[in-house]
Amino acid sequence: MELRSLEQELRSNAYPGRGIVIGRTPNGAYAVTAYFIMGRSENSRNRIFITEGEGIRTQAFDPAKLVDPSLVIYAPVRVLGNKTIVTNGDQTDTIYECMDKQMTFEQALRTREFEPDAPNYTPRISGIMHVEGGTFNYAMSILKSSQGNPKSCCRFTFAYENPMPGEGRFIHTYQCDGTPLPSFEGEPKPVGIEDDMEQFTKGLWDSLNEENKVSLFVRYIEIATGEYRTKIINKNQ
Repeated sequence: MELRSLEQELRSNAYPGRGIVIGRTPNGAYAVTAYFIMGRSENSRNRIFITEGEGIRTQAFDPAKLVDPSLVIYAPVRVLGNKTIVTNGDQTDTIYECMDKQMTFEQALRTREFEPDAPNYTPRISGIMHVEGGTFNYAMSILKSSQGNPKSCCRFTFAYENPMPGEGRFIHTYQCDGTPLPSFEGEPKPVGIEDDMEQFTKGLWDSLNEENKVSLFVRYIEIATGEYRTKIINKNQ
């Protein structure tokens, strides 16, 4: 399967919604993840990422303009030991709490389904990275309605063992802009990853639609040690 340009994927799509990227740098030394949010409504655009512990949380940029926090305020990233959890909603907490009780990633997500935001029924996308003892594996998941029908939840999990250097996977909530918004289809897209964190972050941020982009989180985890570096960019400053 041919690797795609992440930047080109983003430039060609005005509204992928929220997106998760996970992969490995070409030099093989770092596990990489990125998470971005976009918005069409004032409530969705009125957000920033802030650091919370080893993870991050969304927060209203202007609290006075916050209308409904239920689907816009959550912790997209949390860390449980040697596991980094990245999702587009409060299922981050579900995964964290269930895995802390020795349940699996899939078992945790069995307790959840797509978001209740008719008529879009936005998919819940999730990722988990396991970095330990010089090894790196990850998995990604999508929970989506069946062709927009909320009576049926389709559950897909994709696992990547010992991912190859320079390769990543990209999953996002929407195929493109629309009314209602069409859900992502297929398996996570194979995309290239870069060694240079600053360059990777800038390329990703600059490729997101200027009008709709809101915030971006990028983390590089050294596979040998588990130490990490984080970059956060917020459109609202």
